[in-house]
Amino acid sequence: MENEKVKYLIDIINNMDIKDKLRLAICMSKSEWSGLIYNSKENYEKFDSMLKDIDEEYKTTLVNFAKYKLVMFAMSKLMEMETTEQNKVALYLFNHIKI
Repeated sequence: MENEKVKYLIDIINNMDIKDKLRLAICMSKSEWSGLIYNSKENYEKFDSMLKDIDEEYKTTLVNFAKYKLVMFAMSKLMEMETTEQNKVALYLFNHIKI
């Protein structure tokens, strides 16, 4: 059952465009609610910079992440997972972001 949750979320991530993947990575890397071992300032700065390079809106304004429903859905599913599962998803996402 637990592996199904991870696979389901990875499938969602695979269907996201690069901007949504980066938005999710930013949310995950600055999150304080979880036990993610990847939520570091360095990761946040890397993904923040990458998104600014490709998203004019993100570069010039404060973005309300709540308007990105797929990103928020993925975050809510992530919050339902155990810490080890969250870290598997984070590692997958962070390793599969390519620009």
